[in-house]
Amino acid sequence: MNLIVEWNNILLEAIRAVGKLPSTSLDRDRGGPPQVARSISIVHTTIYDAWCAYDSVAKPVHRTTPRKPVPQHTEANRRKAISQAAYRTLIDQFPPSIFDPVFKTAYESMLAKQLAKEGIVIGGPTPPPVDVGNQAADDVLAFRHSDNSNQSGLYADTTGYAPVNRPMSVLLPADPDAIDFPGRWQPLSYLNSDHELKTPKFICPHWQHVKPFALTSGDQCRPPTAPQPPLSQGFLDQARHVIDIQARLTPEQKVIAEYWADGPNSELPPGHWTEFAAFVVERDNLDVNQSVKLFFALSNAVFDASIATWDAKVAFDYVRPVTAIRHMFRGKRILAWGGAGKGTQEITGEFWKPFQVPTFPTPPFAEFTSGHSGFSMAAAT
Repeated sequence: MNLIVEWNNILLEAIRAVGKLPSTSLDRDRGGPPQVARSISIVHTTIYDAWCAYDSVAKPVHRTTPRKPVPQHTEANRRKAISQAAYRTLIDQFPPSIFDPVFKTAYESMLAKQLAKEGIVIGGPTPPPVDVGNQAADDVLAFRHSDNSNQSGLYADTTGYAPVNRPMSVLLPADPDAIDFPGRWQPLSYLNSDHELKTPKFICPHWQHVKPFALTSGDQCRPPTAPQPPLSQGFLDQARHVIDIQARLTPEQKVIAEYWADGPNSELPPGHWTEFAAFVVERDNLDVNQSVKLFFALSNAVFDASIATWDAKVAFDYVRPVTAIRHMFRGKRILAWGGAGKGTQEITGEFWKPFQVPTFPTPPFAEFTSGHSGFSMAAAT
């Protein structure tokens, strides 16, 4: 298997494992879509910078290690530098100590075995290519540890954001008195997969302040106008459109929706797109040099998309369909998905729910702009 794909597979295993941490673990906050986009970018930027030392023309993003002489530009040296760089950034973004004993052991074994393929022993001698990998990791991590993401604080908000609406329980019909601002985001309360009642906070409302890769600022791509104004005819029409689509979902559309859900316990949308990159590597038989550049470009495009998307999410604080539909169609009979195995049923609007697993009815952040769409367009382009 391709070296870059192998390291990316370990990265994805760590991301999925974060989603399986106990709900009481603060380290679960490493696992939101923007945080994951950043972690993937860090790993693949460090791999790229280490690789640059053994290429005649490529320029790294961060470098204090000089380009190595051409006679040292061997496949073995590149692989050692890349592997050490990947290892260092993986244990920074997803330390083994945060996981349960079973996955911790498996994770450490994966890391050690992958290094051993290149003749690297954890804690052992550090030949020059390993030093290159370490230096690349030092440079990238030094920059990213002060990029305003608040990694050291487990990505806790630094802006003082507070929702304008009180939480709504998806287990009960919508309470009209709990929706003071129908066009704005509302927290949701629901039972998670451990049958615990949770009311998640807005994920990373400070993300527009994170230092990007290529963007000049978080608001560089902010849409010039907000979506339809609350309670306008256009607002009502788009809500009806969502209701109509959901009530008529075909089995094929449901499978597509489930495939792209990328919810908890998954690699999330940023990680999902690296799986497509791995497919391209295999399909086109890309070598390590080509794969380094592919994953580097894709991961940083997705990372910048996370910053631009979250800027708009906070700027517009736009309502999610579950809030809008329950509020506007309260007391009205509508056709809707009735739940797992129940098909389409006639219900009153205050009971409407998205086509999602009940333990994760809607992601905890504003609707506009779409994270899935932003990540996907950046990656596909």
